[in-house]
Amino acid sequence: MNASEILKILPQLSNSDLLTIAQEALRLRQQEKNNLTSEEIKKQWSIAASEALEDYTSDEELTAFMALDGESFYKDNLEKNE
Repeated sequence: MNASEILKILPQLSNSDLLTIAQEALRLRQQEKNNLTSEEIKKQWSIAASEALEDYTSDEELTAFMALDGESFYKDNLEKNE
């Protein structure tokens, strides 16, 4: 059975069965994660970092604060407090 077949069946299941399936899927994923070698973990972190880099360089909501680059936060606050 492949993923698309499983997804077609899910709406027909009870909430209890859906929860059981979700719990088992998470348990299997956690078990898989626990069995990764340090090299596999580094590879996954590298992939995640690459994906995050794309978001942090192109998503306007994440780059909005870049407009403040070059601002002297500490100097301005010191002057206000004097």
